[in-house]
Amino acid sequence: METIKKLAILADAAKYDASCASSGANKRNSSKTGGIGSTEGMGICHSYTPDGRCVSLLKILLTNFCVFDCAYCVNRVSSNVPRARFATDEVVRLTLDFYKRNYIEGLFLSSGIIRSGDYTMEQLVEVARSLREDHRFAGYIHLKTIPDASPELLAAAGRYADRLSINVELPTEDGLKQFAPEKSQAGIRSAMGQLRWRIEEAKEARKPANAGLDTPTRKAKPPRFAPAGQSTQMIVGADGANDRAILQASDRLYGDYRMRRVYYSAFSPIPDASSALPVIAPPLQREHRLYQADWLLRFYDFKVEEIAPPSASGMLDLDVDPKLAWALRHPQAFPVDLNTAPKETLLRVPGLGVRNVKRVLMARRHTRLRLADIARLRAPMVKLMPFISTIDHHPRQRLDDPDALRARLAPKPRQADLFG
Repeated sequence: METIKKLAILADAAKYDASCASSGANKRNSSKTGGIGSTEGMGICHSYTPDGRCVSLLKILLTNFCVFDCAYCVNRVSSNVPRARFATDEVVRLTLDFYKRNYIEGLFLSSGIIRSGDYTMEQLVEVARSLREDHRFAGYIHLKTIPDASPELLAAAGRYADRLSINVELPTEDGLKQFAPEKSQAGIRSAMGQLRWRIEEAKEARKPANAGLDTPTRKAKPPRFAPAGQSTQMIVGADGANDRAILQASDRLYGDYRMRRVYYSAFSPIPDASSALPVIAPPLQREHRLYQADWLLRFYDFKVEEIAPPSASGMLDLDVDPKLAWALRHPQAFPVDLNTAPKETLLRVPGLGVRNVKRVLMARRHTRLRLADIARLRAPMVKLMPFISTIDHHPRQRLDDPDALRARLAPKPRQADLFG
């Protein structure tokens, strides 16, 4: 099979992996110039390096054949889809060619399971090794790691890759047993634990020696190990797990394994699917709300029970964002005086993000804040005003009727929503 046909199949197959943060790229189609590859359609994604730079990555699978038969996966062994497989040197050549054409700055490489976890992991590591050692490639590399691969192979992957990821697949053990019985949640968590201690060990070893100690000889720093950390992905809507269960699983992953990101991927119905799977995809707004809730867990000091309280259905409100939903359930916590409230209280105000909270704290050292000062922050004033007070603004009785306030602040349905 020609390389360009393999690329079409294996770039398209990689689109289901959300753990490489994707966004739109400028349209470039090399078919008009005789080159290889295109940013139109699948194949190029955007990700972020540890220092915050956005980089474009070639996003492909080594192969879309897999010996496993996970019910939710389009690449399962029983799936009737066109198959393709790259040789390791083909992936290396494609990466270098795309890089030289300035299409990409790095590689995101995943794969179905070929023969065994160790055999597949060897192929993935060989691609990264060849790029780093044979071609001195300094671009960004993200490798999808195989949970049941040997510790030696996981260690080798971290030496060559900037980021590693292992998909947790489904949020609950029961869901994994039902739809992916060949996979083990214990095995997945064990591999994540290995990566965590290797990442932390490498960071500790690279710290500068204590000042004051005699260092007659300068030792070379130990090699880095996955300096961008590890990430994972959960499928949303394939099993019966509600949003509270999903967020509880994410909270444990952040706490136990120091995940850099948990990605959420709305289940997409696939051909010849199991009758146990839903026939309709969950609303994409559900995925969006989970990302917003995830942000509250990581940066706003919210607890899962506050975002999705046990007394409710366990599902996030699709009409309003989770922070606004919490505020409407707790009108007694508002209005918040922007001139006196501590940082942790300001972070709970709908419409105030981390950056603007820092600006408020800095500005009020020098002056008493007025509403015009807050408007200059370019914050969403319509959302903010019912929940804040300044020396020239008080929301009066707006918080006495949370239902009416919710109706006013919830976004109006789009025409496409009204007519399907």
